Amino acid sequence: MKESSIYIHIPFCDHKCIYCDFYSIITHDSIQIYLDALKKEIEYFASNFSSGRKFTTIFFGGGTPSLLAPHQIEEIILHLKNNFTVTDDSEITLETNPGTVDGNKLKEFLKAGINRISIGIQTFDDQELKFLTRIHNKKTAIETVWFAKEAGFKNISVDLIFNLPKQTKEKWLLNLQTAIELPITHLSAYSLILERGTILNKLVLDKKVVLQDEDYDAELYELTIDFLTRNNFIQYEVSNFALNGFECKHNLAYWQYKDYLGFGTSAHSFVNGRRWWNYSPLNFYIDSVMKKGNAVIGEEVLSEQQRREEFIMLALRSNGLNTDEFDKIFGVDWLEQRKVLIENYLDNVFLFKENNRITLTRKGYAVCDEIIANLIA
Repeated sequence: MKESSIYIHIPFCDHKCIYCDFYSIITHDSIQIYLDALKKEIEYFASNFSSGRKFTTIFFGGGTPSLLAPHQIEEIILHLKNNFTVTDDSEITLETNPGTVDGNKLKEFLKAGINRISIGIQTFDDQELKFLTRIHNKKTAIETVWFAKEAGFKNISVDLIFNLPKQTKEKWLLNLQTAIELPITHLSAYSLILERGTILNKLVLDKKVVLQDEDYDAELYELTIDFLTRNNFIQYEVSNFALNGFECKHNLAYWQYKDYLGFGTSAHSFVNGRRWWNYSPLNFYIDSVMKKGNAVIGEEVLSEQQRREEFIMLALRSNGLNTDEFDKIFGVDWLEQRKVLIENYLDNVFLFKENNRITLTRKGYAVCDEIIANLIA
């Protein structure tokens, strides 16, 4: 059976943070009708994509999925299991924000079937949290990680953001040190990205906020790699680090170019070289699902060249490109075609080659977008 993954988007939030460009809403009065539509959408796609597939990961993202009651999350999981073949050892992740859960709620999420928790902390510095307009403080963030541990979660991830305005290297290192002293198994470290349409973008345009430059961003990134690898966290993707055996299986499915189905507002799906995506506005999504069973607003069928380029990009961003696997799938001797360029990157220690696998080095990760663009040009 073909291994695939499932993503569930829960758009509800208590508050819209200034940097966030994910689709979310701060009103909660439509939760039940949204969940009803979600179940209907799941049933619609199960009729076409349940046969011959086994789903090994489920990821609840948002928004803030932990705003839902545990029994609501459990209902969705059971509905997925009733409509698809979900493996017994599947990884089921719930994104949560400090301030939306306590120890009891986390215990109930564990009972509901969640076995991996991803906590959106972003920073342990109270001034930075205030700037990001997060609803929690450092104390709540630390407590939430310990609540998850005490509830019985063995797989705990945290998200952090670096290169915030005026963030010093000392302050960022303190963030990392605080994180690894907690019982976490996984850490995602993202550079602050300026997204169009966000409050932060307007503040920058109005010159009320000044972002730090790309060179400083690269220095913080290399600092992150050095610090975490020294402390037994393996870098298995550009922004992701894990203790051995705790790599996020759901994210690996994306990077290994496996099929996935996305349900809910703004969700994307990718199956057999075809990609499609849903309406973002809640009312449009609900109305469309209730009328025709799905909320698809757009789709594309990838060309052979697009598939090759995406495969290369995703592989290099994670655990490396297996050239034999690539040649087998696409029937192209990619290594020979890019021989001169690859040898140049190898000589300058941007890439590392062992047997049939090419991976980015620490130096290469820092400029991975440029390297990938050159390799697929």
